[in-house]
Parts: sequence; structure tokens; C-alpha cells
Amino acid sequence: MSGFKELKVWQISIDLVMHVYKATADFPKDETYGLVSQMRRCAVSIPSNIAEGSSRNSAKEFTQFLYIAHGSLSELDTQLIISKQLGYINDTVIFENMMKQLRSMIAGLISSQQTKTNPTNKI
Repeated sequence: MSGFKELKVWQISIDLVMHVYKATADFPKDETYGLVSQMRRCAVSIPSNIAEGSSRNSAKEFTQFLYIAHGSLSELDTQLIISKQLGYINDTVIFENMMKQLRSMIAGLISSQQTKTNPTNKI
């Protein structure tokens, strides 16, 4: 697969990165190298792994990168919960909606790629 920029899942994950950067801009300065850095790295990891995986030569490799993107999404979800509980972010609804949509899309892509890898295997 190529043309990752045309993938809706990649586009939405880029939007998520923008929201994370904007939301963390007002975090306390003592979180700059802690929670802010971790959240931004996790967010950036999602579209980055989708892009890298889609540029690989096989469905199996793409699937592996999709699993990594999914893991980064779960990590970001945890960090958003912590940020909300610490009072750094008040409204997480937009994040929750985007992450729910991304989880579903990534799961669908994984299923699709696994079918390409083993078309006789029912998922």
C-alpha cells in the first residue's frame, strides 16, 4: 500500500496530533519534559507508524506498524486520563471521540491486512 496521505486514518491521526500539541501548550512548565513530552511523542507515533507501515512491502509488515500505532493510541489515552485527573485538561470529549474513531479504523485496517496475508483465515 502506498499513498498514506490519502488514508483517512492517517489524516485523523494528524488532527489528533494538532489537538494534543494545542492542549499541552498550557501545561505547567514542570511537565515540559514529563507528561507533555510523552503525550506529544505518543501522538506523533500514531500517524508516523501508519505512514511507515503503509510504505512497507507487505501486508504483514503494515499490520505490525498498525499494532504499534494502536499501542501508541492506548498510551496516549492513558496519559489524557492522567492529565484530566491532574486538572491540566478539562474537556477530553474531542480526544475521546477521535481516539474511538481511530481505534475502530486501525482495527479495520489490521483485519483487512490480515485477510491479505492469509485469505483463507476467517477473522
